[in-house]
Amino acid sequence: MSGLRFVWDLGKNLANRRKHGVSFEEAQTAFHDENAVVYFDPDHSEEEQRFILLGMSLRLRVLVVCHCYREGDSVIRIISARKADKREQEGYWS
Repeated sequence: MSGLRFVWDLGKNLANRRKHGVSFEEAQTAFHDENAVVYFDPDHSEEEQRFILLGMSLRLRVLVVCHCYREGDSVIRIISARKADKREQEGYWS
């Protein structure tokens, strides 16, 4: 995923860090995980197509990152990020 650019709302990043303990700066590193899996998120795709990435960050935490693509897939807008729960981590490692 080289050549990608990441964008996000600064206020949302701060709120996400407070709520989930994960910054969007860390979340973007999970996109470089070769074992990451991306799922379409139909439940949250009314206004735009949203996706969920399950991947390992450079801090060695499995993260769930909600995002969408902009400008022909070359820009990723991070919407939210959190640590994966036990079930999600098991799915990542299986």
